[in-house]
Amino acid sequence: MTSPTTETVKCACEDCVCVVPAAKAVSRDGKSFCCEECAEGHPHHAGCDHAGCTCHG
Repeated sequence: MTSPTTETVKCACEDCVCVVPAAKAVSRDGKSFCCEECAEGHPHHAGCDHAGCTCHG
């Protein structure tokens, strides 16, 4: 039995290093982001809270 391939995308936030399954990405203006914070442009300068990622917009 084979498992289906999951397409992944890199977060469109320039400082972010996250890669997420395309089906779980947050979509804004035709771009894919790993979370709402990145998609909103880090209005509160909070990070995405994913392990190993230091983005804060």
